[in-house]
Amino acid sequence: MDDLRTQLFTLLQQKEADMIKIRRHFHENPELSFHETETAKYIADFYAGKECDVQTNVGGGNGILVDIHGGKKGPFLAIRADFDALPIQEDTGLPFASKTPNVMHACGHDGHTAYMMILADSLIELKDQLAGTIRVIHQPAEEVPPGGAKGMIEAGCLDGVDHVLGIHVMSMMPLGDVLYHPGSVHTGRATFKVIMQGKGGHGSTPQDANDTIVAASQFVTAVQTIVSRRIDPFDTATVTIGSFDGKGSANVIKDSVTLEGDVRIMKEETRAIVEKEFKQILDGICRTFGISYELDYTNDYPVCVNDAKTTEMVAKALSEAQIPEVKQLIECGPQTPSEDFAYYAKERPSCFFFVGAHKEGTPMYPHHHPKFYIDEDCLLIAAKSMGAAVLHYLFEGV
Repeated sequence: MDDLRTQLFTLLQQKEADMIKIRRHFHENPELSFHETETAKYIADFYAGKECDVQTNVGGGNGILVDIHGGKKGPFLAIRADFDALPIQEDTGLPFASKTPNVMHACGHDGHTAYMMILADSLIELKDQLAGTIRVIHQPAEEVPPGGAKGMIEAGCLDGVDHVLGIHVMSMMPLGDVLYHPGSVHTGRATFKVIMQGKGGHGSTPQDANDTIVAASQFVTAVQTIVSRRIDPFDTATVTIGSFDGKGSANVIKDSVTLEGDVRIMKEETRAIVEKEFKQILDGICRTFGISYELDYTNDYPVCVNDAKTTEMVAKALSEAQIPEVKQLIECGPQTPSEDFAYYAKERPSCFFFVGAHKEGTPMYPHHHPKFYIDEDCLLIAAKSMGAAVLHYLFEGV
């Protein structure tokens, strides 16, 4: 396996420029979740004529599956990369910045897809030496519930698959670090929208109105007590009001206010506690102020749980590979974002791990920021890291 790994790393090194070129093409031409038609076409065209099996339009949308069959019998591994962008106006000033107004690759999915395409291309070249089958899952719509993973799983993308691996590049983690964590690695999520309906009026006669601004303000404050007073201090939960739409005239009491936000949890049992308390507080405050409400509360992405043995295998593979560009292999602990990779992890033993993308001495911006930036050296690191894990899995198992 050492010789095969050397061959793979050499191919990846030789194709690094292509990897960067592909990433920049996607970055310039981003598409929103469930609308990635040109992105999907570009990916499918890349595999045309190569020695692999390709399925398009998977999951009733833009999903693509690429099967690489090894020359020897072995296990069936899936590796996943997502390719949707976000509704954000880019402000990076990059020469390959988004050409589409108010749409940006602000989470690194362009990089995920670029490294995965070149890794797959390299594995195809070496396929006769491989044991087993590799399924490359090119997944759309990670950013928007219900998420592209769910539809692809329902369409059978995991049929026959034994394990699943995935990587996320991280703009807030140092370039050269590869990070992992067994167990609950990403939070589960719920989203909500509340419309409070009262009675409007004039600021000079508040007694004739039911003020939804006041009621909604009480709710914003009260709902924070769920975390501070209903959740175990050693547990993890957040309740965020991300949008408070109460704009109106200075002397008018609004009759309606809309609130939107999300909930994050690290244990599925905590999800039910937060939802119960949220609804109880909302109902109580609206009764107190004599107003009505409409609530859309949606539980979507599960907690992402890395299988302990699969994660141990990944860590061992990376340690043994001695990748020159990797400075540190770190057990990083759980991370607070949510990811629809969690759906794969619910179905098959999986590992979702991280590749740092922040170069020391350069500005640092979080994911989903208009100035979000990844150092492109992370792409080769991601490709080699996933490649090392794939080869270790195929030849030595979990």
